[in-house]
Amino acid sequence: MPLVRISLHRTTPEFARKVADAVHQSMVDTIGIPEKDRFQIVSMHEPGELIYDPTFYDIQRSDGFIAVQITLAAGRTGAVKTSLYKRMTELMNEQLSVRPEDVFISLLEVRPEDFSLGNGRAQFFEALPPHLQSLQSAR
Repeated sequence: MPLVRISLHRTTPEFARKVADAVHQSMVDTIGIPEKDRFQIVSMHEPGELIYDPTFYDIQRSDGFIAVQITLAAGRTGAVKTSLYKRMTELMNEQLSVRPEDVFISLLEVRPEDFSLGNGRAQFFEALPPHLQSLQSAR
């Protein structure tokens, strides 16, 4: 159950929702989360509230900068993570004309038992769902 935080400059609610849709679809396509496993927080910021270096690592970023932070269960390979980054930037570019240079992605890996889906329980600790069972060896 990833928890996704998306930060972008103030825009229309429709554009923000489409960014969130692209992020979610990329996770379904690449890291195997179920379609309904969607928990996202979208924050829109005024000028000066998103602070980033426009040229760090020789990447030319614009005011279209979008930061995506995903907290997810640990254990996916570097190749799977790379496919997520690629798919996310592709979808945003194809569907919203977001420049790939403007998409910054950060993954925070935690143990499955570090999630509570509600009711004060650690559901993934009690019974690991099928889509996370392949990650069990990484724990």
